[in-house]
Amino acid sequence: MLLIPAIDLKDGQCVRLRQGDMDDATVFSEDPVEVAERWADLGARRLHLVDLNGAVDGKPRNEGVIRDILEAMGDEVPVQIGGGIRDLDTIERYLDAGISYVIIGTAAVKNPGFLQDACGAFPGNIIVGLDAKDGRVATDGWSKLTKHSVTDLAKKFEDYGCEAIIYTDIGRDGMLSGVNIEATVKLAQHVRIPVIASGGITDITDIEKLCAVEADGVEGAILGRSIYEGTLDFEQAVRRADELCP
Repeated sequence: MLLIPAIDLKDGQCVRLRQGDMDDATVFSEDPVEVAERWADLGARRLHLVDLNGAVDGKPRNEGVIRDILEAMGDEVPVQIGGGIRDLDTIERYLDAGISYVIIGTAAVKNPGFLQDACGAFPGNIIVGLDAKDGRVATDGWSKLTKHSVTDLAKKFEDYGCEAIIYTDIGRDGMLSGVNIEATVKLAQHVRIPVIASGGITDITDIEKLCAVEADGVEGAILGRSIYEGTLDFEQAVRRADELCP
């Protein structure tokens, strides 16, 4: 079970949002590089960056601090990034800078042709982010609910060649209300590629629940507010996951 600390970037700071609301941000650090180094020291095997300003503006906005994090991580810890990725040039620029995986969310739903092109141009480097509520996909920073079924889109995007799917239950993200195991497993059982859980993960119990369904295709989890507010000890979570999912 791959446990991936999230570093959400807003105006160069490390923050966490509640349910994707840019006006409801808690600043956890003014030094995201130090945060990245801390998670790496505690055993992180991958980091999850989100350019929140980029997600709003539709183009990268925190490139300076992102490059600083990549330089600090070197070849030791792979980094994945999402937020504001709308064209192939942006993907290429990130990969050239040292990003391992680029996450495409809203653009994948609104412009599937772009996702297909990205998977073809950068095989093995593209992850799709599907944010949903009650089984329906949301776009535009979670402000719009579409009619698309999560599972239908996931199967379509799998055929394009994406590397994995990050599934976020937007009703739970940042709320410390527990991971939606049922919906995550349902999605994982419909696709062959790995599913990474996101949203609501609160404590060690959630890690144990996720490890119990790893065989269903849930191969990772993104950890946010819980590891920043201390309801989940990241180092302990890594040890427990290694015990249950060797």
